[in-house]
Amino acid sequence: QVQLVESGGGLVQAGGSLRLSCAASRSINGFNNMGWHRQAPGKQRELVASITRGGSTNYADSVKGRFTISKNNAENTVYLQMNSLNPEDTAVYYCNARTWPPILRSYWGQGTQVTVSS
Repeated sequence: QVQLVESGGGLVQAGGSLRLSCAASRSINGFNNMGWHRQAPGKQRELVASITRGGSTNYADSVKGRFTISKNNAENTVYLQMNSLNPEDTAVYYCNARTWPPILRSYWGQGTQVTVSS
């Protein structure tokens, strides 16, 4: 069973920065895609950013230019650098890893809280 452990969340003022980390229990080269999702109170979970095995990245429009996803294969860790944070970024941030074929398998971390004060 794959374990994903997030860290780096916390309370920050608007305009500040945080870096989230997601440490995997096995080589992240085995995942086709890894990503960060977030869920704010009363809202659906949404994709924030993702990165493929080859390093291609994808971002939600709301975070483009402010957030950067990256990975360190040697450390089996994926990062999310978040700059220019605003209160709308407040949410629980979850790490996700996916593999396929033959079937799609999706793994989730336990989440880390990010709170941005105005």
